[in-house]
Amino acid sequence: MVSILTPNMLIQSLNPHTGLPRGWQIRISKTHGQEYYYNPGKSESVWTPPEGTDQEALDLYLSKNLHKPKKVRARHILVKHRDSRRPSSWKEQNITRSKEEAVDLIKKYKSQIESGEVPFEELAGESSDCSSHAKGGDLGFFGPGEMQPSFEKATFGLQVGELSDVVESDSGIHLIERTG
Repeated sequence: MVSILTPNMLIQSLNPHTGLPRGWQIRISKTHGQEYYYNPGKSESVWTPPEGTDQEALDLYLSKNLHKPKKVRARHILVKHRDSRRPSSWKEQNITRSKEEAVDLIKKYKSQIESGEVPFEELAGESSDCSSHAKGGDLGFFGPGEMQPSFEKATFGLQVGELSDVVESDSGIHLIERTG
């Protein structure tokens, strides 16, 4: 069987912000201080943009220094559990779910977002235990030291438009999307 990629399929497989093929990230070498490209799914790194990159979009992204942020903007979905710092929310006065159940919910939400089943903002508005649910999970811009360390590290490690994996903090379990 032969697969044929149409131009539309190729566009959909690129990160619309960075122009990189899905799964690729921009990293900064600690040794050389320059950008390189990393695909965590394949444990592959290269110094030049990977094949299929939209070079114009990548150049624009790099020119804005979005890969070296001093502040980031993000939205998130928070699922609290009974061991969270404050196990209550706007939806439930007394949260009794286990941490494992919270992780499973975040994984389900990530799958729904990635499949296009539901937009992030809509799901955050309906499902997040954070008061930011009223703004589609938007937390606005923040810099170092303004969020819990695990949340901050995960967010600063994302490219614009990228979703995190499961992130645990004292507040609960998060799914984060960097938006700026």
